Amino acid sequence: MHVPSLTPLQRLVITIAVLASFVTFLDGTVVTVALPAIENELGGGITTQQWVVDAYLITLSALILLAGSVSDAYGRVRIMRIGLIAFGIASIAVAAAPEPITLIIARALQGAAGALLVPSSLALIMATIRGELQSRAIGVWTAFTTGAQIAGPLLGGAFVDLLSWRFVFLINVLPIGVALVLLSRLQLPEHPPGARIDWVSGMLCALGLGGAVFALIEQPNLGWASPAIWLPGVIGVVLFVGFLVRQRSSPAPLMPLPLFRSRNFAWGNLATLFIYAALSLNGFVIGVYLQEGAGLSATMAGLASLPITILMILLSSRAGAWAGRFGPRVFMTTGPLLMAGGSLLLLTVSADFSYWWQVLPAMVLMGLGLSLTVAPLTSAVLGSIDESRSGIASAVNNAISRVAGLIVVAMLSTIVGGVLDLDGFHSAAVVTAALMALGGAVSFIGIRKASVPTA
Repeated sequence: MHVPSLTPLQRLVITIAVLASFVTFLDGTVVTVALPAIENELGGGITTQQWVVDAYLITLSALILLAGSVSDAYGRVRIMRIGLIAFGIASIAVAAAPEPITLIIARALQGAAGALLVPSSLALIMATIRGELQSRAIGVWTAFTTGAQIAGPLLGGAFVDLLSWRFVFLINVLPIGVALVLLSRLQLPEHPPGARIDWVSGMLCALGLGGAVFALIEQPNLGWASPAIWLPGVIGVVLFVGFLVRQRSSPAPLMPLPLFRSRNFAWGNLATLFIYAALSLNGFVIGVYLQEGAGLSATMAGLASLPITILMILLSSRAGAWAGRFGPRVFMTTGPLLMAGGSLLLLTVSADFSYWWQVLPAMVLMGLGLSLTVAPLTSAVLGSIDESRSGIASAVNNAISRVAGLIVVAMLSTIVGGVLDLDGFHSAAVVTAALMALGGAVSFIGIRKASVPTA
């Protein structure tokens, strides 16, 4: 069956969507190899390292749902422009931070700006491209944005070694500028303003996640018996449950529960939870342990994940096209199981460290698995939802992936036993493999070839 070519407008939309999402995903991972340098200069130990990652993820996760509704209500182009400008300003503030608290606050602001970019960029693709071309377009978007996630440590490592960790956060200035120029050339009909937005739900979600994550990160320092830990934890859980309950009665829910009546949307988001928790855990541990445990430079630690980047760029668009033709189930099952195998190969890492024999085989296997997984997963989840709800649907999926990473990084001290030494690294590898295997099993059980979009 012949698939028509992309029009110039569709190519422009894909380019803008890639650039806008690129900066968000890049900043989520570029920081991992900079964490040792940040801790050396500003202090704070593993707790500061966790907060540098999770401050970004808290606001990104909590506000991305709100941003999805805002994108659908007030126009994807307008919201994307605001997000790009705010992200650039926040990035400069991060780079200039003189001490940990300022850095963490600036990272939180950066995450808030990033929340405006991902749902609006994917919604642009979903609104202008349908059918098998949509699967191909999502494959291209996936290749470059996930490539940004994986290439982040490489770029960050080079900047840390050659310049300073502060320059790591200025990498995105160029793509932001290019995206703003291209966005000025894009003419698309926008939704008229006036739609209702549930700001209360947004507050419940943000405060709920914030309280729970604070308790998880600070618990190793103060203990669960401390009121400074259990009280924010309990309040956070209660507020987040309140957020979920409110979605049933809200006239403008941030996470419309009827979306989950679509089989692929529901099961695909459950698979997302496990797979992205595993990816976040693996990315954090690899970036930090290869420097602090194996003694590699920041650049070499970043180069460790280069095989994954190369395989993602080479294979993701093809995997997206294959999923459009054959259905996503086989890819979403096989891919995570390959990544689980790659994670278990990291158990060969020993005190007598060798990248070529102990890490490279794992990176290759994980790269193959990730290439087969991400584009079919995105296509399965969003392709099952009507275009008019694409903004909020992509926001829900992205929020779930960020919450997965947020929680697993907050639990890092528990997973590695308090110290990221060799035993802690092996523990993290086992947990990563288990999460990946769960993602593959969920996909096999629940995912079916897409039919007519619902909700």
